[in-house]
Amino acid sequence: MTLPENITETERTALDAAAFRRLVAHLDAHKEVQNIDLMLLADFCRNCLGDWWREAAAERGIEVTRDQARERVYGMPPAEWKAQYQGEASAEKIEAFKVKQAAKAASAG
Repeated sequence: MTLPENITETERTALDAAAFRRLVAHLDAHKEVQNIDLMLLADFCRNCLGDWWREAAAERGIEVTRDQARERVYGMPPAEWKAQYQGEASAEKIEAFKVKQAAKAASAG
C-alpha cells in the first residue's frame, strides 16, 4: 500500500485508530443495523470487530477477554446490547447466512 510520503508510521497508526473509533461510533448510532445484516452484506459484524481488537491486543502482549473486547465495540456488555437492541432475525436472513457460511466453508476446504 502506498501512502503519501509525508505520512509517518505513527501518523498512519493514529489515522487507523481514528477510523476505527469513527466506525464504532457509526455502528453505535445505527443500532437498527443488526449483526446478521452486517454479516450478509460485509462478512463481518460487531463481534468480529471486538475479536479483531482482542487479537491486536494479544499481539502486543495485552490480555483482554472476548467480552471486554466486544464491550469496547458495543459500548456496553454484549448481552445487555443484545437484550436492548437485537431484533429477531427473519427466517430468510438466517437461511441466507447459512448458505453464505456453507459456501465459505466449501471454498476454504
